[in-house]
Amino acid sequence: MFLDLDLLSSLLFSPSPWRGRTSEILSSLPLQILLYVNGIYYIFYFLATLAMIIYKSHVFSYPDDLLAPDLAVLFLMAILEVPRSYLGFKGNLTEAEAPLGLSLGLTVGSVVLCVYLLLWQTYVLWADVLLNAVLLSAYGLESGLKVTAIAAFVS
Repeated sequence: MFLDLDLLSSLLFSPSPWRGRTSEILSSLPLQILLYVNGIYYIFYFLATLAMIIYKSHVFSYPDDLLAPDLAVLFLMAILEVPRSYLGFKGNLTEAEAPLGLSLGLTVGSVVLCVYLLLWQTYVLWADVLLNAVLLSAYGLESGLKVTAIAAFVS
């Protein structure tokens, strides 16, 4: 069997073409998983909250002038959720600080609307408390992971 010593030595002892380059991945897998799970949970949250508002308007004496603000807050929250999630996904996967920062800002708006539905809604059922507590917990975890990811991207 023929062995080319020059080829073998050049493969073993020549400098690597990848030397000096780093391919460290800075995007956060826990953040990506939480964004995905939170997106699925939000669909459930929206439908359940909408169903409860409809239920409360039929069962309880729901004032007509207070039904519209509760529905408006829920739909505004749904409208905010789409760019919030998109910017979170995009910022994490592209390792960019700006989209993650914008997503973090939209998260603050979503938290305020969620607190409205938790505390100042016309009628608050125990299911409302449970759904909002889970959503607020997810927002809190997500915000912490976003801040950590932004810090990793900047440094």
